[in-house]
Amino acid sequence: MEFLDLPQFLSAAGSVRLPGSKSISNRVLLLAALAEGETEVRDLLASDDTERMLEALKALGIGVRPALSPGLSPASGREEGNTSPPLLRRGGGGGGGGVNGEHWRIGGCAGRIPARRAELFLGNAGTAFRPLTAALALAGGDYVLKGVARMHERPIGDLVDGLRQLGTEIEYLGNEGYPPLRLKSGRIRLDGPLRVRGDVSSQFLTGLLMALPLTGAAATVEVVGELISKPYIEITLAIMARFGVAVEREGWRRFTVPAGSRYRSPGVVHVEGDASSASYFLALGAIGGGPVRVEGVGGDSIQGDVKFAEALAQMGAVIETGPNWMAARAPTGGLTAVDLDCNHIPDAAMTLATTALFAKGTTTLRNIASWRVKETDRIAAMAAELRKLGATVEAGDDFIRITPNALRPAAIDTYDDHRMAMCFSLAAFGTPLRINDPGCVAKTFPDYFARFAAVAKAAPVIAIDGPSASGKGTVAARVAAALGYAYLDSGALYRLTALAARQAGVAWDDEPAVAAIAASLDVRFSGNDVFLRGAPVGDAIRAEDISAGASRVAALPAVRAALLFRLRAFNTAPGLVGDGRDLGSVVFPQAALKVFLTATAEARAERRYKQLIEKGFSANLPGLLLDLQTRDARDSGRSVAPLRQEADAKLLDTTALTIAEAVDQVLQWSREAAQ
Repeated sequence: MEFLDLPQFLSAAGSVRLPGSKSISNRVLLLAALAEGETEVRDLLASDDTERMLEALKALGIGVRPALSPGLSPASGREEGNTSPPLLRRGGGGGGGGVNGEHWRIGGCAGRIPARRAELFLGNAGTAFRPLTAALALAGGDYVLKGVARMHERPIGDLVDGLRQLGTEIEYLGNEGYPPLRLKSGRIRLDGPLRVRGDVSSQFLTGLLMALPLTGAAATVEVVGELISKPYIEITLAIMARFGVAVEREGWRRFTVPAGSRYRSPGVVHVEGDASSASYFLALGAIGGGPVRVEGVGGDSIQGDVKFAEALAQMGAVIETGPNWMAARAPTGGLTAVDLDCNHIPDAAMTLATTALFAKGTTTLRNIASWRVKETDRIAAMAAELRKLGATVEAGDDFIRITPNALRPAAIDTYDDHRMAMCFSLAAFGTPLRINDPGCVAKTFPDYFARFAAVAKAAPVIAIDGPSASGKGTVAARVAAALGYAYLDSGALYRLTALAARQAGVAWDDEPAVAAIAASLDVRFSGNDVFLRGAPVGDAIRAEDISAGASRVAALPAVRAALLFRLRAFNTAPGLVGDGRDLGSVVFPQAALKVFLTATAEARAERRYKQLIEKGFSANLPGLLLDLQTRDARDSGRSVAPLRQEADAKLLDTTALTIAEAVDQVLQWSREAAQ
């Protein structure tokens, strides 16, 4: 499994240009395809979900082709000739749009789908699957719609029931009430109001409303039960109006599409920045100091998730908004817990759950039942992963309650859910963590982690690598003390693994068994001593035979993999100085300063000889020299993470230097690196 290890972050500040909104992108693509005339869609989100929609439209015979970047008016920075309203715009100031922005030309079919038969694969894109189901059910063809396994677990029965009221023929190809589906042509009839449940997913109502203009007749939809995620219906109505269909609404219970409605291309449509994605960066500012500013969406947005800023303000964050931007910074006294109905911000509410880890008190998020039918059961997933981090969590059918405790390093599972990966990145402000399957963010924000790193400042690392007995441990410990940083003797973990394997009767070359021991080491560092299963072993792991064993087990790929995250978890505030064989090359390749510290084999053997004699151990100088030379050859020649000087590491030969001189040199380099 792929993973991304994040260090503990110290602060956050800067500006981020948002990718386009997923919800707006796929709605615009579908209506552009159904409209009369050609539509140029600018700043479209480039993501898995929009790729699935574009692929589906091409398979249906819709003309889809990339558009050249639009020209700009020199005077205003706005596109010449464009009159699209600000509700659907990303704003001026950059013809190429925002991060991941793409421009496409969609040739509308005027409500007549060219391909009368097609089989479509829509991945896990609910914003493509639900609206296409409705549109194709009314299109008069024969279509099969499929997705990934999780999509086949996401309910669609309420939408199908609503469509069947129109006389459409829809067959479940798997479990009743769930995709995949087969849609066949049927005689459409409108005998009265259509009824659809509103308490499972707003996408069911969205799908019906977007499809009904294809009938040409007046049609009314009545919502049964409470309508959740109302802001997403506002998005649907605004985009339909942009394409010439004005839906009449009576509160949130009754919606009427007038007779004779048909979609007409507005010419050019701009996609707003994604308000759900804005939530992560606004939370970064509130947690990490800030200010962090997001560009591409502001107070005039049609997206409901901009209300996340109000929820963050209730927690104490300082929020500023403009017509195309928002910014957040931390309050002086820190964030405080909230008890909040999140019906209006279902996706962004996930960000509040991880923000709660940094708030005083217990945060309760209510009315979030829709989480259970998203890309994963988000209530269950969120509860499980928050508990890994040390939080106390209570979860119910439609709520989650979070009480923060001291955060601890953890490997976060993401459940193939982009929002799980992105919202849990915030926890790195309290502890190093591992994000499993980080690539799932491609669903809506492919370069999210690069954008995150651009505004978040990590705890610094000074990595000092070198051969055995070069003095790197002594130098690293003194540099750490001088800077007030933590000190990591990475070799201690390999020594501990070798010692634990011996105590368990496991041979050092038994890779699977030694890796299992490494993964479950019960280790505690306290002052100058090290404890294995509660017993002090500081002297034991320095014995020559255990040192040799450490070198042997360190050459085993599975052992190194098992210890990698445990080593990276030491990268905490305010900073870290570590020594080892591959800290700069493998463990901390992003280290602010890398030093390769060495000395001649003869000088190192003499140092080791003096250390052993001072500790009361017997020692043989020629034997020590031979042992060091053998170990150097093994460490340098191993296939995994061999000992070597990295191209960006500074060489420090200590053969003729005192410890104080070596320390001074590293400190000087660290000051230069910090500038």
